[in-house]
Amino acid sequence: MKDKRQKQFGQVLRERRVEMGYSLRKFAGVVGVSPTYLSQVEQGNADPPTAERVRKMAEILDANVDEWTALAGRVQEDLPHIIQSRPNTIPELLRTTKSLTPEQVRRLLNQAKKMKDEGE
Repeated sequence: MKDKRQKQFGQVLRERRVEMGYSLRKFAGVVGVSPTYLSQVEQGNADPPTAERVRKMAEILDANVDEWTALAGRVQEDLPHIIQSRPNTIPELLRTTKSLTPEQVRRLLNQAKKMKDEGE
């Protein structure tokens, strides 16, 4: 039995695909997967695709790539490198932000963006 997260990804994918006017066959062709596989993913009977393919799906359907990647239970390819580049601080930062509210995380993100812009 597939876990709930995978089923949710398939449901979200199907709803957005239909909303954007793509038939199953047409969307499968654009993404580069078989219609059978895509149908199985949407029904929650197959694992979601790779992070790269999820990214492509999200971009085609004008959806948030990071949100869809997480929903699919995947990790974007650039994140392990970012974590490994600062092995003492990035994991600690992530663990610390785990207990923050979404609004607190947004404020922290905005502050980090300001700091980045000031450094450029």
